[in-house]
Amino acid sequence: MKRLVTLTLTLVLVAAACSGASDSNERPGTIAVGTTLAPRAPQSGGSTDQAPDNSSQAATTLAPSRGTDGLIAEGDAQSRPKGERDDQPLNEQEQSSLYRADPRNVTFQDYGENPYVETDEDNLSTFAVDVDTGSYTVMRGYWNQGLTPPPTSVRPEEYVNFFDAGYEAPSRGVFAVYADGAPTPFLDYSEDILVRIGIKGEEIAARSRPNVNLTFVIDTSGSMDQDNRLGLVQDSLAVLLNELGRGDTIAIVSYNKRAEVVVDPTSADEARNLQRAIDQLHPGGSTNAEAGLILGYDLAEQMYNADEVNKVILLSDGVANVGETGPGGIFERIEESANNGIDLLTVGVGLDNYNDVLLEQLADTANGQYRYIDTLDEANRVFRDDLLGTLVTIARNVKVQVEFDPDVVRSYRLVGFENRDVADRDFRDDRVDGGEIGAGHSVTALYEVELVDRARRDVLGTVFVRWESANSRDVNEISGDITLDLIADRWDDADPRFRLAATVAAF
Repeated sequence: MKRLVTLTLTLVLVAAACSGASDSNERPGTIAVGTTLAPRAPQSGGSTDQAPDNSSQAATTLAPSRGTDGLIAEGDAQSRPKGERDDQPLNEQEQSSLYRADPRNVTFQDYGENPYVETDEDNLSTFAVDVDTGSYTVMRGYWNQGLTPPPTSVRPEEYVNFFDAGYEAPSRGVFAVYADGAPTPFLDYSEDILVRIGIKGEEIAARSRPNVNLTFVIDTSGSMDQDNRLGLVQDSLAVLLNELGRGDTIAIVSYNKRAEVVVDPTSADEARNLQRAIDQLHPGGSTNAEAGLILGYDLAEQMYNADEVNKVILLSDGVANVGETGPGGIFERIEESANNGIDLLTVGVGLDNYNDVLLEQLADTANGQYRYIDTLDEANRVFRDDLLGTLVTIARNVKVQVEFDPDVVRSYRLVGFENRDVADRDFRDDRVDGGEIGAGHSVTALYEVELVDRARRDVLGTVFVRWESANSRDVNEISGDITLDLIADRWDDADPRFRLAATVAAF
């Protein structure tokens, strides 16, 4: 393929809150605003299902203004009936495709790399959002020990997600969609540019946080004795307990060969007693993660309150050697609970004898997030600084579809999200699972895009975002256009956080 003009498009999806900020306070990158943005069916290419007619609803796609540079969409869309759920767990990972970081015995999955796609063959790119950051902190753990991380440990979207994208919260509604860009020094051609698109969604004030019902499922197997892993878990939970209080409820399960209840559901204002129980745990024995999660979800169901946050927090090195040992088999045992509003947070610790695949895939399939904690500072970031995003889900089954204009874009390549791919036709099939977003979280995806030479249209394409409301389960969709006038003329003129995202991606 002869390259005429090349564009690299960085798609940043940022979840944050309705803080009531005025348009004049929005960060650069805002490309459209609308109280209601009716879903639009793609105009060409691909096989996405057509959206229902919304002619009775107002639809808005505004050109950028000085106060809303780069915002392409904002607000709540019209809710629509949701399709019947038919979520299926992922297939078991093929052992032949797993990378063993010999001699450290660390398990990663090789998901390959997305290829370039010609827009005259398929101009739609669709994926489920992912707010995980574990891949980045795993890399940091390697580097802190003077080691180079295995290539298969790198999920580029998780590296970029780790850093604050810097977008303001929408002035109204659940999500706002942003874009900006600039030429980048990291690609091969002088005409190459990098475009950033962001979705920023609902944030909540700490005083408005709903009560939480948390079940800690703590791995106390023999491998947790390595590198003081259990000690780091104990210290991390001390950080979390310090942020909770009256109205919050905690239950604790530990597991090695068998699982047992350490603490029945107890008010979080009994933090000293809860911490004492956690600190008395000792490592030893084999690892039955299946039994631990089953018992943990049983306790979570006992505490379940539809008006509160219900979450299981698994803290482990991910190594399972008794019972079901793969993410698919374990998920089948907890699927009903996971699909009924009990979310999962997986927290990884350790490097030697560590299974990244189990923890990352369990989080993906069980409506959750995956974090890797390598230091107490990271525990503070996850459980104190980002407490609301860690605990409170603002949107479920979030999917993104980008429709490129073939008259402007010749080809594109999505960088990362290889294991979050969604068939184009399934974008509006609400039975097909998307990703979950917590309050204030950001998600970034990268597109390398080749422009058609001398393209005369100024719209590269349209971004569609579809999600299920966390509480009502209503389905919403908004959209906004990506325009060329959002691209800075020079790299030095771009927003500093844009340049940070580009640099992290280039790494």
